[in-house]
Amino acid sequence: MALANVSTQSQVGIAVLGKAMETNEVLNGAMVNMLDAAAMELSVNPGVGANFDMCV
Repeated sequence: MALANVSTQSQVGIAVLGKAMETNEVLNGAMVNMLDAAAMELSVNPGVGANFDMCV
């Protein structure tokens, strides 16, 4: 009986870890897309926001 409980707990732990890994993959993909969009903005307007001129 105890061996069956350990096996079940192990299977549940592995399933939870698998779901966490899937979630991280989705979040990483979203982050890459966001960074690509930011890089695209810089390539379209390379001079905008690159320099700050100030006179005192």
